[in-house]
Amino acid sequence: MPRPSRICKIFVTREIDRAAIERLRTAASVTVWRDEIPPPPPALRAALANADAVLSMVTDKLDARMIAHAPRLRVISNLAVGVDNIDLEAATRAGIAVGHTPGVLTEATADLAFGLLMATARRIAEADRHVRAGKWRTWGPITMLGRDIHSSTLGLIGFGAIGQAMARRAMGFGMRVLYLKYPRGKRKLPRDARLAVGVSLNSLLAQSDYVSIHVPLTAKTRHMIGAREFSLMKPGAILINTARGSVVDQAAMVAALKSGRLVGAGMDVTDPEPIARQDPLLRLDNVVITPHIGSASIAARASMTAIAVDNILDALAGRLPRWCANPQVRLRPY
Repeated sequence: MPRPSRICKIFVTREIDRAAIERLRTAASVTVWRDEIPPPPPALRAALANADAVLSMVTDKLDARMIAHAPRLRVISNLAVGVDNIDLEAATRAGIAVGHTPGVLTEATADLAFGLLMATARRIAEADRHVRAGKWRTWGPITMLGRDIHSSTLGLIGFGAIGQAMARRAMGFGMRVLYLKYPRGKRKLPRDARLAVGVSLNSLLAQSDYVSIHVPLTAKTRHMIGAREFSLMKPGAILINTARGSVVDQAAMVAALKSGRLVGAGMDVTDPEPIARQDPLLRLDNVVITPHIGSASIAARASMTAIAVDNILDALAGRLPRWCANPQVRLRPY
């Protein structure tokens, strides 16, 4: 497909690595949203009205109405693995390719998930607050008692790349690993993941000391873990979520934490994001919350950004992005 004679325009919805911006500028005129807060809908709509490409973040909602106001747009390159912030069907109908960044954030996200498990089980964040508040008076035999991690059972809801990376970490701690494959399929597991045992959701919940969520957000997984699922969990279990906040019914989780059914939760994602200041989760000492930093390692974010740029350059050159979430799309002409 021939390149257009006019100058292409790219809108980047947040500041990213300067070298990545310079790569984009070799192919197009680039505008960057400089505020830390995402562009509000009117500003995003105005920017997309004349854009050929957008490099978006998970916090940018690109629904059918927004896409309808982007008559020139050929590619949405999402700086994330998930694309639940984008209406894939609307983008496909409009001839807009949707790029994403799979693979490169697997290990970083698994590191954080296991870190949240350890921090919650051993009450690390709570102990830190205890010290900073001047409450540490002496060593005590029952002070800040936590849960063992070694030799316990970890249940993984979702057993894709991140779930399997989590399993490898758990096995290094001598944990027994159960998993629920989602979506179901016959794909063979890599050799180092075959020590894990596949079970039903009910069995996983009943047996696991720790439950960690690793599924995409879809219509089927929204509130996948709710009041019923919490009632089935092993008493005293701990929940870890580094997937999407809406996979969990947050009100039901608060009730489970207050009742003692759950003894703790480690959350890198909430519903909504950012979490409301008055949310009852913030008043519970047995909850560790981080601000959606699963992929926030220097190396992982650099790789994600490079892929997001590649996806845009591919589309502007008339090719499908090398990492395309809607490969059936027919790119709209210039």
